[in-house]
Amino acid sequence: MSVRLMVGTGKGGFWLTSDDRRAWKVTGPFFKGWKVTAGLRLADGRFMAAVASDIYGPAVHVSADGEEWEQLPSGPAYAGGADRRLREIWTLRENRGVIYAGVQDAGLFTSSDGGASWAPVTALNEHASREAWMPGAGGLCCHALLFDDTNPERMWCGISAVGVFRTDDGGATWTPKNQGVPAALEDKRHKGIGTCVHGLAQDPDDPDRIFRQDHLGMFRSGNGAESWERNEEGLEVAFGFPIVIDRASRHLFAVPLEADQYRVPLGGALQVYRSTDAGDSWHSASAGLPAADAYGTVLRGAMAVDNLEPGGVYFGTTSGTLHATADLGESWTNIPAILPRILHVSAWVG
Repeated sequence: MSVRLMVGTGKGGFWLTSDDRRAWKVTGPFFKGWKVTAGLRLADGRFMAAVASDIYGPAVHVSADGEEWEQLPSGPAYAGGADRRLREIWTLRENRGVIYAGVQDAGLFTSSDGGASWAPVTALNEHASREAWMPGAGGLCCHALLFDDTNPERMWCGISAVGVFRTDDGGATWTPKNQGVPAALEDKRHKGIGTCVHGLAQDPDDPDRIFRQDHLGMFRSGNGAESWERNEEGLEVAFGFPIVIDRASRHLFAVPLEADQYRVPLGGALQVYRSTDAGDSWHSASAGLPAADAYGTVLRGAMAVDNLEPGGVYFGTTSGTLHATADLGESWTNIPAILPRILHVSAWVG
């Protein structure tokens, strides 16, 4: 079974393909010199990529084969005169035929026509707490989206450094859902925000079970984010950015880093931590990864799963290295490529 990775970097995008998930072929770059910040495979089989330039701004492209790309005539955009700027697209998701784009400066946009036109999710973008939204070190970014497969009216959105919001009415209203998570930037007027969510993952069988890598620790919720509890048993450190879940095994994967101040692997050992019991406990699953002198950070969008059995997990670092496991973290392969700073990794089968 072939696996195809889209790897977005600060200097273009790259394709990695493998028939056995061990021998990798690297092609690219496409969009050479541009940031490739997000990727998506649409339900119709096309690929979508978000790019950004410090000079020209962001854009969205589509491709039938990943080789020839066409820029869409329009992309997500704030209205002229708005007190914010659309700097880049952090995430692209598709749900029930609607494409969602989470952006910086933080906001959410949707397209119901394959990306030909985009509309703002006004109730979130103009939320009553907007005046108090503050950026984290990576900017004010809407970067994580979860959906309820049992209820089309319900979804969750993660914004750094604001927190998690949930809608129960198809996006007409949004409510902060951060009870139990300490505030990183507490606001005296708007008490429900100020937490800095880094990443979200969701149990495929139970949409109410959500896992959260936060600036101030690791958390989980069993009630759709109504409340959160710490689940850090076994973690040497609880700071990090990505968190992903394998659909078949329900194993969770995260990459802890040494504290907010440093943001590098603890002791220079690149480690992935795995939970096989829904976050009750964590342990290192890092065989084959660099055990010394490795100081690249794994960013929130730079880790992905392929949902095969056994599951494959893939991630890239800000040092440009790529790493893969085909056995749920029992052993890792260091893919022989050194790319520019890696911002994004997506994985698809076939």
